[in-house]
Amino acid sequence: MLTVPQAARRAGRDPETIRRWIRSGRLRAQKVGTQHVIESRDLDELLGPDTLPVPDGWTRTLSGEPMPDTVAALRRSRAGH
Repeated sequence: MLTVPQAARRAGRDPETIRRWIRSGRLRAQKVGTQHVIESRDLDELLGPDTLPVPDGWTRTLSGEPMPDTVAALRRSRAGH
């Protein structure tokens, strides 16, 4: 569970943007006391896959092998929880 400020840092957005997403129904959240809390997977679904291209020099190791996809491995390991 993430608070609005935590979700904002993770998304690289302003906390008010996160609150606006919650109010509009774009991002699911639960109200606990006076604060909204957000499930990590709900935020991840909204943000979608990483869209920035990887620089050419970062796709292979020094020995020429393809770089491991650590982001995909992390997502797979977290999906099992």
